[in-house]
Amino acid sequence: MQAIGLDRLRIPFFVAAAVLLFLVILVELASIAVLGTAAPAGFDPPTPGFGIRYLAILDLLLAYTVATMALGLILPRGIQGRVQGIVGLILSLLGLLAAIVLIFLALAALILMVTLLLAVPFGTIAYLVVWGDFPETAARITLSLVMLFKLAFCVCLVLAHQRFLQNKGLVILTAVSLGATWVVAFLHSFPPGFLVSIADVIGALVIAIVGAIWLILLLIGSIVAVVASLRSVRVG
Repeated sequence: MQAIGLDRLRIPFFVAAAVLLFLVILVELASIAVLGTAAPAGFDPPTPGFGIRYLAILDLLLAYTVATMALGLILPRGIQGRVQGIVGLILSLLGLLAAIVLIFLALAALILMVTLLLAVPFGTIAYLVVWGDFPETAARITLSLVMLFKLAFCVCLVLAHQRFLQNKGLVILTAVSLGATWVVAFLHSFPPGFLVSIADVIGALVIAIVGAIWLILLLIGSIVAVVASLRSVRVG
């Protein structure tokens, strides 16, 4: 993406976009886990299921992209490239390892659910007791709030500077994040009630795989950037 000068960037809208994205991640991960004792007494809104939590994988990647754009506003282009390459290499590697762990967790949960459901009668009874009643209302409210924040984030980012639309990676990742949110909502409403938990885990698994693929691409790009920086230092 071409450089965007501070004089041409509408700072309040950019800050608002960053805050909205932070709120998205906070809601997805269940704010009570982050706020801790700062939350009001009796206020405990756990994030329902796997799918909503796994959306944070994509939105953390989106937050990293926004952070690198903000970094480009502060640092000179040469220094920004080196810092972004090193930081991207570390974060993408750690993120990829975390995504792989989450993939196996979702896969294990899916196998357990399906195995119990098909193990008639006692396994099926155990499945219905534990996962048969998915909190669809809570999930619907959470996803509505997440989608509202994401759409507001998109609007604020465009209002901050229209040139953000020229960043294909940002546009694609934002579209993937919005699409994944819609898919999770669809998986919560489409199957019969007792199968929603399984559909939710399937959605989480797909999101984790997409996130892992994106992290692999980011890792490759970071390695290329670091190698290019090392070569430029040697030449200099």
